[in-house]
Amino acid sequence: MTQMEIKFGLQGKSLPADHGYPLYSAIKNSLQILENPLKNQILLISETSEDKSLPREVLISSISGNPNGNKVINLNQRFSSLTIRCPTEQVRAWYSLLQNQVLDVRGHLIRLVQPRLGLIQPSHSLKARLVIFKLESIDHAEVPKYFLESCQKSLERLEISAQVYIDSNDHGDLARRSLQIKHKHIVGYGVVVEGLSDEDSITLQSLGIGGRKHFGCGWFYPVKELGNEK
Repeated sequence: MTQMEIKFGLQGKSLPADHGYPLYSAIKNSLQILENPLKNQILLISETSEDKSLPREVLISSISGNPNGNKVINLNQRFSSLTIRCPTEQVRAWYSLLQNQVLDVRGHLIRLVQPRLGLIQPSHSLKARLVIFKLESIDHAEVPKYFLESCQKSLERLEISAQVYIDSNDHGDLARRSLQIKHKHIVGYGVVVEGLSDEDSITLQSLGIGGRKHFGCGWFYPVKELGNEK
């Protein structure tokens, strides 16, 4: 399966700092109300209900911005963007359906404009702002160890050979972060993977690791690509 990237520019002023889940919901709701038959290529009916969801192989980035100190980020018209990675056969649908769409992300309105289509570029070092695994009944002090073991096992399942680390934040502490889904907070860490071959780098960016990949988790990018993901 070959994945490609569609990067949308943004028109808007702000977003919630923790916008992974509401952004996903806004995208899904926007697609559901469209009458374009292309939406049937990227909206799947759940096996257990009539609710529709996005394909598992689709990854959605989080959106960078400048924190304003009130759990909100201000968007930068030059650098803030939304990127979607999807299989090549879905590119036409995503490109056509989302361009110029206005998304309501928990009361913050953004318009997706000027989409650009590109290939995923390899890099020997990749970062993810937040990776999440389901770790239960583990002593808190042991969480980083089990988290790293989960990362390593995920890489092995993808047949990727590389070194994986928990990232640090601006204060030099472990980059422990959380994602809010409705009223539940899910905790994970920022991750760095080094020593990747070109092929493994593209695989990791295409598939990610961990859960909640529709919500910006498990999204890997070249370390040199961004400087504001701490």
